[in-house]
Amino acid sequence: MSPTASMSSTVPAGARRLFPDVAEPDLSFDASPSLLFARLLEDGDRADLRWLFSRRPESEVSDWLARVGGRKLSRRSRAYWEIVLGRAVEAPPAGASDLWPL
Repeated sequence: MSPTASMSSTVPAGARRLFPDVAEPDLSFDASPSLLFARLLEDGDRADLRWLFSRRPESEVSDWLARVGGRKLSRRSRAYWEIVLGRAVEAPPAGASDLWPL
């Protein structure tokens, strides 16, 4: 793998705080794209989100949001990203709001 490809898909050191339970080899878009999208959109700060959107096109993040964001994000984050990305989310499974109420 070229250094450029590695840099473009590996989570930067500053964002690793969001993944204390994940082994470093799994912190790439090649290994765990859904995990990265979910944690960065849910808990990432400005620098984390800048990194995400500089590495992945908005359309890819928007597609992920529409497909699985309803199951992976809190209600609050889901509503925010629906507005920001202009994309509706598939309805979460019944009862999901009881488990993840915010």
